[in-house]
Amino acid sequence: MTLPTDFQFSQGSLQDYVDCPRRFQLRYIQRLAWPAVEAEPALENERHLQQGAAFHRLVHQHVLGLSPERLSSTMTANFDEDLSRWWHNYLESAPADLAASLYPEVVLSAPVSGHRLVAKYDLIALMGEGLRPSLILEWKTSRKRPRRKWLAERLQTRVYPYLLVRAGSHLNEGRPFRPEQVEMVYWFANFPEDPERFSYDAAQYDADGEYLALLIEEIKGLGDEDFPLTAQERRCRYCPYRSLCQRGVRAGSFDEAEDEPEWGDDFEISLDFEQIAEI
Repeated sequence: MTLPTDFQFSQGSLQDYVDCPRRFQLRYIQRLAWPAVEAEPALENERHLQQGAAFHRLVHQHVLGLSPERLSSTMTANFDEDLSRWWHNYLESAPADLAASLYPEVVLSAPVSGHRLVAKYDLIALMGEGLRPSLILEWKTSRKRPRRKWLAERLQTRVYPYLLVRAGSHLNEGRPFRPEQVEMVYWFANFPEDPERFSYDAAQYDADGEYLALLIEEIKGLGDEDFPLTAQERRCRYCPYRSLCQRGVRAGSFDEAEDEPEWGDDFEISLDFEQIAEI
């Protein structure tokens, strides 16, 4: 298999490959749309995804300068209990004093092993002087609090700090960030007092760069028949390709979904990354 020269990797595509090479092939190489839901009941799952997207929009508008009062009034007209609670939690307990240089929904990219690695951040906050002057903030609306070990193993936790150090100098007056200046914070709308924080350092940066390069080289070296199904069949319960792969027909239960370590509430917003200049 030869990847197109303009193929772009993201934390989401790399996570799919690590979880199930076959899913990566179907989704990103063959671009196969398969008419299957990820969790049942489908309407409840869809509602949760819409709520999460709406929360991200609210926070984005707030960071851009719209007043909490104005944003809250829009929620009053379209009341949603979960979204209202998340918004209240954000206003009361958002991490750190964000009265700093804020960069919401920034996209960064850098070449890795002949392809571009791209990430879209919920928020990058430059806090000025201090031990960790650069915060990567990711808003999560999962109903259950993920374990730290699970978060530490996610590609997002490796890709986002790495790309900020590698490609974020334009956010810092042209000066590259040192790894020790970066901290990644997952903030949970349902657990506002219990964010998960990951510091960064030069050793981790070097390890991440080597790991990501080797992972992309591994994918580039595969033939069309070299994308096996995951050996962990529990992952198939929440995969839309399960029936195609003869791994079951019915989707997993939405109520049990977040008990599965592979299930999350990540929002991969579709972007035309070809229109974004490489940094």
